[in-house]
Amino acid sequence: MVEKPPDPAEAEQPAARPRRWGVILVWALLLGLLAVLGLGLVRTQQGPVGIGATVPDFSLTTFAGETVDIRDLRGQVVVVNFWASWCKPCEQEAAELEQAYQLYKDQGVAFLGVDYVDTDREAMAYLEKFGITYPNGPDLGTRISQAFRIRGVPETYLIGPDGRLVVIKIGPYQSLDEIVRQIETARAAGSAGG
Repeated sequence: MVEKPPDPAEAEQPAARPRRWGVILVWALLLGLLAVLGLGLVRTQQGPVGIGATVPDFSLTTFAGETVDIRDLRGQVVVVNFWASWCKPCEQEAAELEQAYQLYKDQGVAFLGVDYVDTDREAMAYLEKFGITYPNGPDLGTRISQAFRIRGVPETYLIGPDGRLVVIKIGPYQSLDEIVRQIETARAAGSAGG
């Protein structure tokens, strides 16, 4: 009895099967990467967190080494200011933000400065130059600015006592009076809600 020689097409099949799975795996990874990039793009196109939205939880480690958790500030109005030492418009409002802090620090209003894409040395020089004493810290990995979906600096977010966003200020404040009006708006919203 003579055996039939193996068919070359049948001999290649086992080798083709792992190759096919490799191609499928590459396509799956590529589609997954595109999905992640697409979601990131959609998120950046949404703009900043909206008025009335609950502010994302975050904690800020200050330049002094203290950790401030936003959840611990519930029950107060919180002013969150995104700034950078290289930002000239930030300089326009720096002194007024410190004045507002001095006016409200004992009245249930907390201030947090979030330093965006900066060096510690330059940031510390900026804080000293403008005599800023309220808690400030770097936005490590830009996690906080991404959570708020900021588009630039300066941007300021006023959070009501219930943890919801009450006021968004894009660009620098023009005066101490403007800051005071917005803080009073946030305080009134907290009184109306509670």
